[in-house]
Amino acid sequence: MTGPAEGRGESAGVSFPRQQARTRRFSLGTPRNFTVSPDGERVVFLRSPAGDDPATCLWVYDVPSGTEREVAGARQTLGGGEEELPDEERARRERSRELAGGITAYACEEAVSHAAFALSGRLWWVGLEAGQEAGGAAAGDLVELPAPSGVVDPRPDPQGRSVAFLSGPGLYISATSGDEPCFAVAEEHDPEGGGTITWGAAEFIAAEEMGRARGFWWSPDGRSLLAARVDNDPVGTWWTSDPSQPAHPPRAHRYPAAGTADALVTLWLLEPVPGGGRRRPVSWDARRFPYLVAVHWSRWGPPLLLVEQRDHKQCAVLAVDLDGERETANTSTVLEATDTAWVDWPAGVPAWLESGELLWAVADAGTSRLKVGDELVTPPGLQVREVTSSGRSVVFSASDDPEVVEAWSWSKDGGLSKVTEVGGVSSATGDGAVKVVVSRSLSWPGARTSVQVDGSEPRPLQNKAEAPVVDPSVNFLSVGPRQLRTGVVFPAGHRGGKLPVVMAPYGGPGAQMVMASRSLWLEAQWLADQGFVVVVADGRGTPGRGPAFEREVYRDLAMPALEDQVEALYGAAEAFPELDLARVGIRGWSFGGYLAALAVLARPDVFHAAVAGAPVTDWRWYDTYYTERFLGRPQDDPAVYERNSLLPLAPKLSRPLFLVHGLVDDNVFAVHTLVLSGALLAAGRPHSVLPLPAVTHVASREDVAENLLLAQVDFFRNALAEPVRPG
Repeated sequence: MTGPAEGRGESAGVSFPRQQARTRRFSLGTPRNFTVSPDGERVVFLRSPAGDDPATCLWVYDVPSGTEREVAGARQTLGGGEEELPDEERARRERSRELAGGITAYACEEAVSHAAFALSGRLWWVGLEAGQEAGGAAAGDLVELPAPSGVVDPRPDPQGRSVAFLSGPGLYISATSGDEPCFAVAEEHDPEGGGTITWGAAEFIAAEEMGRARGFWWSPDGRSLLAARVDNDPVGTWWTSDPSQPAHPPRAHRYPAAGTADALVTLWLLEPVPGGGRRRPVSWDARRFPYLVAVHWSRWGPPLLLVEQRDHKQCAVLAVDLDGERETANTSTVLEATDTAWVDWPAGVPAWLESGELLWAVADAGTSRLKVGDELVTPPGLQVREVTSSGRSVVFSASDDPEVVEAWSWSKDGGLSKVTEVGGVSSATGDGAVKVVVSRSLSWPGARTSVQVDGSEPRPLQNKAEAPVVDPSVNFLSVGPRQLRTGVVFPAGHRGGKLPVVMAPYGGPGAQMVMASRSLWLEAQWLADQGFVVVVADGRGTPGRGPAFEREVYRDLAMPALEDQVEALYGAAEAFPELDLARVGIRGWSFGGYLAALAVLARPDVFHAAVAGAPVTDWRWYDTYYTERFLGRPQDDPAVYERNSLLPLAPKLSRPLFLVHGLVDDNVFAVHTLVLSGALLAAGRPHSVLPLPAVTHVASREDVAENLLLAQVDFFRNALAEPVRPG
């Protein structure tokens, strides 16, 4: 086997695995989480001080002067002390895959002259306007507001008079003047200490699968709130325990496994005042539509709810009647949508526009298209990915080529226009004259972020991320009858000769990997530089190819995904004869781990070794919202779950399989790997298991992330050292 060239892909004293781990996959130092003020004067964002510093800070870019200002630093705010995370904040970061520390989230009032954030479980309020006194805080001056410990998800009302936030199971409010005590808006104390009812928080599947990270919403006038009440009592309790800390008690998780009960979620209209306030339930047919997927409340219309059936075949957009004379806030149906497999929509809809028209998305002509009122405003073939801003106009990401995503804008007066022409992966924020554009390309490392003002040159924001020590070079292909998008990466300086292959897919719903973004190919290039050809392919079920392509995995998450990896492998080998099809490995994490294990179990004639990280091995043990969308409920059709499970295939293992799992993973629990390992052992099938103590679904610890990559390389070097002959 070809080994790594001396120093290839690395600079003196810096290895790529260590650099990637230290920089949190090169995310540190990159501007993110943008808010543009309505007057176009300010852009608020987060950024850590350096590419290896995880202590994220709050920044403001002043548009008139073109200067950046740090308004709150994580370490300075705490006086140099260590950050202490409440359990609820730790869970929020896990659900959002947050890899940094410090100020990792913030929220502004409507004028974007102030921001609220939580740090170390305390509540902070800071002015953002340059050189002006505003509200309870001068620009750049921090005020700690009264709050109980464990503050999570603070959000000011649109007028900036108060901040609502979570603490434990309750929803609280603190006045921004800072001279009044905070008070509970809604909380319920469990006399038995079970803590099953929460107010204002997103339940597990909302945060993990629906894309709804929050559970309360202010009215435009700042006088009332919509808040979710979540009763987790029906949900089963699963436990995680870190065996490396035997003195620590196990941690309980309310986890709704497929086919079991979900949390009971209701929505309430609250008019909070200290010591009480009016509280009204919001009414809809929750038996028919138990899932509260999204809430939108703006000054351009009544509150909108997006609700969904449990079988995912129907959803409805509802408008809330705010008539104050009623004891119940009723709802009326704005629209309903149905699908024979599952309904779907891009993030950012539904929403009211300033014109009073509804923004929605439909599947039409094989395309995810935006609809404003009764008018389709995007053409067939332009796949809408996400709406990033809406109100005066609509700003969104879309693609007519799956590998390239550009930012677009639509308005009633200006029609449809392209914001970016990068040929990579771009997005934009801000629906007025000022926009923040983030672009990634194959032509430069990392993200380029700029503030764009109509009629002027883009103004770059500083990116302090480290430059990777590898320089990826990708060969893009469209292979087979389905024109599967595939990327092939060779070792740097490769001059010919057969090489073993490592396929590195995700391969499942919700994630696309073959895109024209340099940052997506760094690890693939480093792995290739160790003496492999790396092949990455997006098969059926992955985004970017339209609704029909995604729905081809309905009731079968296994075979279409696996068949497409085989097709992509053979297509790549036809284009590049250097691929040694007698030495083929496959690696992946999460769904990719499932696919990697499936590959060696079901197609050992093609795949000769696999690394399966955090694999789902039996879909009965994954959550309701994701799993039932594709497979239905296990009690309704057990055969579907049996066909998609890895456990019945365990006796067939004939190739090297390396299983890796974080022992405190609360998304794909370690039971998946442990039970598969037990089934393999019972069948007398040798395999390897690497348990990761104190690691969740994301292996973010530097030592673990670095050495996990090195362990996989060693595994493939040994497993693929000799060609596997037919038979």
